[in-house]
Amino acid sequence: MFDNLFLLAVAALGWGLSLATYSYFAHRHGWPMGALQIDFPAVPVLFGLASAGIAVWFATSRGLDDGGGWVIVLFGVLLAVFWTGFLRVGSQISLFLAPIAAVLLVSGWLSAPLT
Repeated sequence: MFDNLFLLAVAALGWGLSLATYSYFAHRHGWPMGALQIDFPAVPVLFGLASAGIAVWFATSRGLDDGGGWVIVLFGVLLAVFWTGFLRVGSQISLFLAPIAAVLLVSGWLSAPLT
């Protein structure tokens, strides 16, 4: 159940949600933000939503009951909470990690054999 695509989906969902919601929490709690989030706040949100959307799409296509889809969503949300709430690094590093995880997930997903 824990394969590379599973881990990439959890990473893309967690980092994507963290990236999409970081500016809200940063404004509310006075956390620092990067230049891209200050100058063009829609770009990180769109990157985050796209990464999270790809991960949720993968989770639903894998199967929510027996394929581990619910586990992907649960672990992804927990990663986002941990990444944003405890580490507070969602502003900069997730801008790189979320799209990379999403691209690797899509490339691995497309190369997987159909069952």
